[in-house]
Amino acid sequence: MKAPDFLLLYVDNPPASAAFYEKLLARAPVENSVNFSMFVLDSGLKLGFWRTDAVEPKPTARPGGAEIVFALDGAEAVDALCADWRKKGLPIAQEPTAMDFGYTFVALDPDGHRLRACALA
Repeated sequence: MKAPDFLLLYVDNPPASAAFYEKLLARAPVENSVNFSMFVLDSGLKLGFWRTDAVEPKPTARPGGAEIVFALDGAEAVDALCADWRKKGLPIAQEPTAMDFGYTFVALDPDGHRLRACALA
């Protein structure tokens, strides 16, 4: 079986999500329409945004039930990214803190999806 290579999030407004993630990821989406937007990351992972009311079958999960994780090298990088995202207006749901798995913080995207950055212990 092939490993998963696509992460799909349900959002209210794919073009607005694409604009948000274009700034966050410093890259343009490869597809951007009213119902769907997608980015291809350097790793090959595809990150897609599907308009919630267009999804079939209708989803029951709500944003915040999963996380997109950005692995970083060291606490300084975690603190720097937190400061950068705060300047960009992202709500910070968890301030930088040491946890059992490493040093981490959590921000939220416009739909409430959790964006965790961490330096693993």
